[in-house]
Amino acid sequence: MNRRSLIKKAGLGVIGLSLPGCGISKSIRQSESRKKIRSLNSFGTILSPVNILRDRIIRTTVGLRPHRLSGFVLKSERHDSKTIVHNYGHGGSGMSLSWGTGFLATELALEHPSRNVAVIGCGVAGLTTARQLQRHGFRVTIYAQDVPPNTTSNKSLASWTPTSGLVDTDQRTESWDFQFRRAADIAYRQLQLLVGPKYGVSWIDQWRFLDEYPEDATSQPKNTRPPLLPSHLRAEQVVVGPEGHFFPCNYMVRRKTLRIEPSIYLEALVNDFLTFRGSLVIKSFDSIEDLMSLDQELIINCTGLGSHDLFNDTELSPLKGQLVALIPQAEVNYATIGSLPGTNSEGFVHMLPRQDGIILGGTSEKGVWSMEPNQEATNRILSAHFRLFQGIRSGGFYR
Repeated sequence: MNRRSLIKKAGLGVIGLSLPGCGISKSIRQSESRKKIRSLNSFGTILSPVNILRDRIIRTTVGLRPHRLSGFVLKSERHDSKTIVHNYGHGGSGMSLSWGTGFLATELALEHPSRNVAVIGCGVAGLTTARQLQRHGFRVTIYAQDVPPNTTSNKSLASWTPTSGLVDTDQRTESWDFQFRRAADIAYRQLQLLVGPKYGVSWIDQWRFLDEYPEDATSQPKNTRPPLLPSHLRAEQVVVGPEGHFFPCNYMVRRKTLRIEPSIYLEALVNDFLTFRGSLVIKSFDSIEDLMSLDQELIINCTGLGSHDLFNDTELSPLKGQLVALIPQAEVNYATIGSLPGTNSEGFVHMLPRQDGIILGGTSEKGVWSMEPNQEATNRILSAHFRLFQGIRSGGFYR
C-alpha cells in the first residue's frame, strides 16, 4: 500500500508517518540544494485536521488592540504633584511583552522616593507591572473598571507574538528598538519560567504556510533596517518542502512557540497579586483630574486604549480583532499561521488550540471602534480554514 492510499484509508489528516519514499524530488533537491528542506515524515508527526463546521462554534469574541504607529509608550512625566509612568500601546503584543515592559516601568518607578504606587488597569500589562513592582518592594493598589475575565487581554489569541501590530517600520528609532529588545528579552525568559498548568503557559509547534521559500532570518538586504526581533528570541525554523505535506501551499515552516491560555493565565496573575498583599479597587477614571484625587503620588498608567481619551493620545487607535472559538479537539495540538496561496493580506489566518476551544482568527481592522462581531469576517475566517484543512482531510495534495 502506498503512502497516499494509506492516508486515504485512514480517513484522517495523518501527515508524517515514517514510511520510505516520501522525500523531495530531484528537481527540488537541485533547485533548493542550499536550503534546509525536509518532509513531515522525518518528524513522525500527525497533524490531525480541525473540524471547521458552524455547529462547532461556541463563541465569537471581539477585542480592540491599542495600536500606535510609533510603538508603545514607556516614559515618566509629572502632573501637578504626581508622577505618572506610562506603559501602554502594545498593539497585539501585550501578552508577549508585558513582563518586560512591566519591568522597565518598575525601573522608572524606582527613581521615585515613594514605595506606595497605584496601577491603573487590570489587563495583562497592569497585572504584570503590578507583580514586577511587588517584587521590588512596592505596596501596590490596582484601580480598574474591569478585571479578568472581562478585560481586553482575555479576548486575545495569546501566543508569543512580540511584534504583532506593534510599530510602523518607518517610525522606529534606535532608542525605541533598544527598549523593545530589552523588554522582549525579559518577557521571553519570564514566560518560559511560567510554563505549566498553574499559569496555562506551554510550548507548541507552530506551522506557517508559504508559497515562496522563507528568507533566512539572518540575511538582511542592504539599506534596510535590521529585524526588530533579535535572533536569540526566534526559535529555529525547519522548512518542509512541497512534496512533504498535504496543506494547500508550497512550503510549511515549523517553529516552537509559547502558547498562553488567557483565562488561566490572567486569573493566576490576579491570585498572585492578591497573595502578595496587593489591593484591587473597582474604579473608573474620566480625566487626569480623577487620577489626581488618588492618595498615591506615584501612578503607573496601563490603561491601553483608554489612554486615547484619558491622556489625549490621538496617535493611539484600535486594531479590531475577531476570534471564532470551536469546540476543543484533543487530537489537535499544533498551531497554524499564514496567508493562503493566491490571496493578499486579507487571506491571513491563524489557528491555536486551547483548553477553552480551538481559536480561529486573522482579522485586524484599523481604526474600528465597534465591538460588534463582523459576520463577513467570521465567514472569511471559517472558509479560509476550511480550505486549509480540507486538503489533509481528503488525504491528498490540495494545491
